Amino acid sequence: MSRVTVLPLSLYLLLFVSTIVRATNIQYCEKNAEYEVKVKEVHISPYPIARGEPATFTISANTGRGISGGKLVIEVSYFGWHVHSETHDLCNETTCPVETGDFFVGHSQVLPAYTPSGSYSLQMKMVDLQNKELTCIRFSIDIGSAPSVADM
Repeated sequence: MSRVTVLPLSLYLLLFVSTIVRATNIQYCEKNAEYEVKVKEVHISPYPIARGEPATFTISANTGRGISGGKLVIEVSYFGWHVHSETHDLCNETTCPVETGDFFVGHSQVLPAYTPSGSYSLQMKMVDLQNKELTCIRFSIDIGSAPSVADM
């Protein structure tokens, strides 16, 4: 295969993959807090999220102690207005007990077709069985008005 052919193919694959999966920038809710769970990154697939289609959030994290259970509390804002809250059992989103070291939290859901397109702010707290906050992060997501490249 010639170098001229490989470059456009590589560029196409880079653009195609970058629209399907995105690592988003995260911020801790409190800058100086010493959270027991350190979040490395959040991957969102597909990106932007398409209304009425499944979206998967994968969180890569690390903990210095085992976690036997808990919950994830998610708050969603749109243009600064709180629009949605949900709570999930941590053990439904990852394997429990969570051992010391690296682990992943995964969550998939379908957003309703009537969800307005635009940029949303999410806050996710992870708490243990005693309701102690293990981490709290904020990040943004975009919900597209058109189908994603993955749907074509």
